Amino acid sequence: MPDTPHSTPEDSVAAIISTPVSDDRGQSLEAFKSKLRDAGLYQPLSDDTAASHDDITLLRFLRARRYDVDKAQKQFSDTEAWRKQHNVDELFRTFEANEMESARRFYPRWTGRRDKTGLPVYVYRLASIDAPLRKELESAPSERRYQRIVALYEAMTRFVLPLCSHLAAPTPVSSVTTIIDLEQISLSAMWSLRSHLQVASTMATANYPETLNTIAIVNSPSFFPTIWNWIKTWFDEGTRNKIHILGKNPGPMLRSLIDEKDIPQSYGGQLPWKFEDDPDLDNAIKEVIGEMPQGPVLFVNGSTVKL
Repeated sequence: MPDTPHSTPEDSVAAIISTPVSDDRGQSLEAFKSKLRDAGLYQPLSDDTAASHDDITLLRFLRARRYDVDKAQKQFSDTEAWRKQHNVDELFRTFEANEMESARRFYPRWTGRRDKTGLPVYVYRLASIDAPLRKELESAPSERRYQRIVALYEAMTRFVLPLCSHLAAPTPVSSVTTIIDLEQISLSAMWSLRSHLQVASTMATANYPETLNTIAIVNSPSFFPTIWNWIKTWFDEGTRNKIHILGKNPGPMLRSLIDEKDIPQSYGGQLPWKFEDDPDLDNAIKEVIGEMPQGPVLFVNGSTVKL
């Protein structure tokens, strides 16, 4: 179990590029479906109704547990219980659009672009959560902060990922590539954000498994080893193995993952996008959805569905 994230040399960064997973695990998937169906956790496709969960979602739980069907069923069952406890479907359906858009300021944001394998590219610039924003964040009750995190993960898994899957067909897209920017972040600011970050990380690991493909940390400060000692316990080993340190000049390395036109200029690319901006949709995405919708929406069968 690694104690530090990977420091990725430029000549080997291509090794962290996602390779689409071919379904050579069909037998495990069918066994998983059967066990879930017997437990009342899964409804298969019928003439009258769609399956209760798509194969992409089920495969995420299997991958998270290395295709151990029993362990995957346990995590899936726990997640279904968590969704009922927090009334996730209703929470997302009724989430107020303005609050959802405002909440994006505190969490990783989609650039509107995709990496070379079709995965959406997210950026999290922690210094943008400055003292006034941290005060605003902390002014909300902890339960509402938690609900905001849930709503944004639902937006990612029910809109952004299906949209990118549609564009990458027949290759399914079930995870994201994330750039975490630590430029100008102080140790005291990181300390004040630690609870905020931990809640989001542990919730996602438990209930949205295998949605992180690659995490590229850029502009890491000299005190990063101290930060890493705080946060490494928030992630399972599989997630820790996806974290890579790209140094102060990430452009050459990121270009192995993402086309230059889709990398923000701050990180050595050509995209005039910064963390505070709305998604700058690429042309293929614009052709499908026009402009980025606000609030709770789904992407189903090639179309945006507003809730």
